[in-house]
Amino acid sequence: MKFVLIVGPQAVGKMTVGQELEKITDLKLFHNHMTIEMVAPFFSYGTDAGKRLVRLFREEIFKEVANSDLPGLIFTFVWAFDLKEDWDYVNEICHLFESKGGTAYIVELEADVEERLERNKSPHRLEQKPTKRDIEWSERDLLKTMEAYRLNSLEGEINREHYMRINNTNISAEEVAKMIKERFSL
Repeated sequence: MKFVLIVGPQAVGKMTVGQELEKITDLKLFHNHMTIEMVAPFFSYGTDAGKRLVRLFREEIFKEVANSDLPGLIFTFVWAFDLKEDWDYVNEICHLFESKGGTAYIVELEADVEERLERNKSPHRLEQKPTKRDIEWSERDLLKTMEAYRLNSLEGEINREHYMRINNTNISAEEVAKMIKERFSL
């Protein structure tokens, strides 16, 4: 079982890279908005109920996949590196797969803010993520989150054997997926 965690700030390309990686591997993509969008008609992700339900659904899917005979899972996540609870969450989900004999891989994406603001408006993103369709709100949220939290790691901060960082500002999602596949022999 392989668990590939793709992290990075909003609109960096996590979902799109995950979709490309899914095409060239046997891994299934479970991007973070799959649960956010499911809960959103009832509770905003910003509410306690929304966060609790999103976490609960994700946890149950992780457990089922970790106990299955699937080859593996790709998951995307916005990791606030200055929040202990995000470190704990990442360690928890990686440990879940590792405790079942799997291997956890972390791929960190980074891109210039100008590029992220452009990607934030892409038709593909908006099709997949209805809660991002209010572009004005989405841009404000992207910038506000970037100011409030550190969304990329410091050099050497992630101390894991299976880790890579990619600045994908000027690299296609297909190329990034190939880099990940090659690096981790997926």
